[in-house]
Amino acid sequence: MKIALDAMGGDYAPQAAVAGALLAAEQLAGRASIVLIGQADAVQPLLQAAGPAAAALEFVPASQVIDMGEHPAKAFQQKQDSSIAVGYRMLHAGEVDAFCSAGNTGAMLVGAMFTVKPVAGVMRPAIANFLPKLNSEFGILLDVGANAECKPEMLEQFAELGSLYAQYVLGIAQPKVGLMNLGEEEGKGTPNTQAAYQLLKVNPHVNFVGNLEGRDLFDDKADVIVCDGFTGNVILKMAESIYDIMNHKGMMDPFIAKFNYEAVGGSPILGINDNAIIGHGSSTPLAICNMLVQGFQMADSGIVDQIKATFKS
Repeated sequence: MKIALDAMGGDYAPQAAVAGALLAAEQLAGRASIVLIGQADAVQPLLQAAGPAAAALEFVPASQVIDMGEHPAKAFQQKQDSSIAVGYRMLHAGEVDAFCSAGNTGAMLVGAMFTVKPVAGVMRPAIANFLPKLNSEFGILLDVGANAECKPEMLEQFAELGSLYAQYVLGIAQPKVGLMNLGEEEGKGTPNTQAAYQLLKVNPHVNFVGNLEGRDLFDDKADVIVCDGFTGNVILKMAESIYDIMNHKGMMDPFIAKFNYEAVGGSPILGINDNAIIGHGSSTPLAICNMLVQGFQMADSGIVDQIKATFKS
């Protein structure tokens, strides 16, 4: 198995990317190899400096970089030899089993939509993220930014995608699904969330437990929490701020430590035909390593095949 990494993606690339790839190669030795994609003059000196450890990594040259501030669609179209475009072509061709990048989020979504494409039947792919639970486990929240506004049918599909991920990657046998809302009662919320509730409560593919409020995010009421990308992104950034505040005040404990984005490394794009993960822009070597390990876990679980089979039926 091969897991590809955009070596030019992130605020601290390529140094953090190479260092993280070395950590991941050590963890995944015997199970998967890491493929670095990037500009040769930037990456190869770092590989040479790493000495014998770099022998565990493969390198694929890409002459261009999509910067964080560039327009995602234009940059992806115009920079076909960028590390992101090359990574997606390798993924689509089956040359690698997962592709990870801490680079331009929009470009990663454009590549997902137009290179590997959504699974047949999926209206819009979603970006998922992980929520620490007081029971020491993780839940999954989606969407967290790919789709700012969502039709009820999209929210229903997010529930199905999240349930499959929770089951096959997180190992939760019957994941409980909750709809993020402003009240627990069935009639609460916007017209979209009210309509989504009606779809979810009769959907045989999900274990729907009803509406959730913001105070339910970190308890055991649900394993999968569904919302539009606008709401999800606000929740995600709020969760990150909890870690920053507690760390600043020196009030850390094992539960709060799980809010650190480095703990999971990245956010999977669910509903596309291959395994792709978007990392935090300020990813450290540890975050890069964990993103690559997560890429391996996705590929190893066969989650994409499970999604295809579900939506085909």
